[in-house]
Amino acid sequence: MRIADRQRVAEDVVVLDLAPVDGTALPDWEPGAHLDLEIAPGLERQYSLVTTTADGHWRVAVLRESEGRGGSTAVHDTLRIGHEVVVGGPRNHFGFDPGRPAVFVAGGIGITPIAAMIDAAEAAGTPWELHYAGRSRDRMAFAAELVAAYGDRVRLAVADEGGRLDVAALLAEPRDAVTYCCGPRRLMDAVEQAAAHWPAGSVRVERFEAAEGVDAPGEAFEVELALSGTTVTVPADRTLLEVVEDAGVFVLSSCREGTCGTCETPVLEGRIDHRDTVLSPAEQADDRTMMICVSRARGDCPRIVLEL
Repeated sequence: MRIADRQRVAEDVVVLDLAPVDGTALPDWEPGAHLDLEIAPGLERQYSLVTTTADGHWRVAVLRESEGRGGSTAVHDTLRIGHEVVVGGPRNHFGFDPGRPAVFVAGGIGITPIAAMIDAAEAAGTPWELHYAGRSRDRMAFAAELVAAYGDRVRLAVADEGGRLDVAALLAEPRDAVTYCCGPRRLMDAVEQAAAHWPAGSVRVERFEAAEGVDAPGEAFEVELALSGTTVTVPADRTLLEVVEDAGVFVLSSCREGTCGTCETPVLEGRIDHRDTVLSPAEQADDRTMMICVSRARGDCPRIVLEL
């Protein structure tokens, strides 16, 4: 794809509009979806699609994170209008349900998938409210536009103006609604904790940070690859994805830290030590799929069978 436009929309936040180089029509996507963006050879990151209303291109917003792993810095410093990039996706593990009222909670750049959900909620007539927290107004992408368009349905908590998002109070009483949250890990943890007493499935979060303990020591286990007719042993110090690739089995993968969902693989037998941030707790408990870049067989189940 080609970078058709680039705009600075907040302090340290740029928006990139991506268009197909050959002019072909883009596939449909649902709010909450993200792209795999290959910024440079061997440097790939995931960014949420911002709007469902853009015509003929995909739009992502990227925050410069100086203390990050280098992807966002490369976007800001090297990608310009006319540059070509390789894009994978869209993929979606943060689905929006227009049939239920929505409580949107965003922190910082976490507004990006939420903005697309707001577009969809408006189109479907879904009741919604947004609670958007940030350090300062000049760092809160799309805040002014959202307030101008939707008034008091958008509630800003701006830290340097004394604003504070009281998550516990916001979610104290269960409602017939779904809470969608994206932002810093601390915010998402607080939302999940505050809404733990809500009915199952009432809270959905989008995480692009590896889970704590993802690199914790593991144990060796055996894996039968049902479609390939191969059985491999995964040592304690290697990932399942690495071993499968060494065995000559091709698996799509991207982040390699359990955040993007690209390597999701069906589990036919076995119990899984899930270390991803993609599957919900209920999906992890079902053990129907796993992210083979980080997850492993449970210690009490030394053999699993995968549809590979």
